[in-house]
Amino acid sequence: MLSIIFNILALAMSVFLPATPAVYASGDWRGAEACVSDRHLPENADKKLVTTPAPVVEARSAAVLTDDGNIWLASQEASRRQPIASITKLMTALVFLEHNPGWDNIYTVKKDDVIAGGRINLFWGEEVKIRDLFNSSLIGSDNGATLSLARSTGLSDEEFVQAMNKKALSLGLLQTEFADAIGLDNNNLSNAKDVARLAQAALNQKDIAATTGKSSYSFKTLQGKNKMIESTDWLLDGDSADAIEAVGGKTGYTEEAGYCFVGRFRDVDGRSLITVVLDSGGINERFTQARILAKWAFTYCQW
Repeated sequence: MLSIIFNILALAMSVFLPATPAVYASGDWRGAEACVSDRHLPENADKKLVTTPAPVVEARSAAVLTDDGNIWLASQEASRRQPIASITKLMTALVFLEHNPGWDNIYTVKKDDVIAGGRINLFWGEEVKIRDLFNSSLIGSDNGATLSLARSTGLSDEEFVQAMNKKALSLGLLQTEFADAIGLDNNNLSNAKDVARLAQAALNQKDIAATTGKSSYSFKTLQGKNKMIESTDWLLDGDSADAIEAVGGKTGYTEEAGYCFVGRFRDVDGRSLITVVLDSGGINERFTQARILAKWAFTYCQW
């Protein structure tokens, strides 16, 4: 029923809302047209540009979007809709920033904030600053911290999810809907193209970009308990031998969603792009596949 209501609302909004630069349909599909090279031709060959198509990855869905949002460089079943697991937390962070009660405000973790699924870093009764919840959510993908973060805004769970869906519509993510703030609900649905747009919007917020770019984060509760949060984005610890830098992103996993990742990459020339892989087949494979697509795009594509 929720899905039906949401789709009707999305259709109505698409008809009556004025067009904006962020609408879902914006951006050219250029693909092979943008991704050509003459560097592999013999010296005496006719120097016609040679099309270099994107590598096929094992992920069920994938997409590569230039970071200005104007050009889709690659698309592999990118309109296929599926659960997106903890990538949901990027939208949670966007909505939170619109209702931030103050970074130094204190939140006391409630009994029902502590939920199963993933690593638990915070426990019932612990008092933490809002900024520590924010970092725990995006860096460690801590479900309890994310639930606490959403509840720190003063919105009910239902109101917060409604705000997430409203934000999705405002960004033109017409194939995206949310049922919870953390990503455990498999009714949090999107596709690779919408996920790329979501990541672009989220990572353009300085607080989200700075946080997702950290490989670890440490803090103390008000009771003096030391906490160390390790990033679920393993690319942040990788070397830059191929001159491509991973500068932030978000992982996701549930059994139904599979292993997912969306991230921003930058090359030595300062170009950047967003790469998405959904249901990639493995915890390591999602990072390998995202980097393969990014390396291809920086090597062969012009924008």
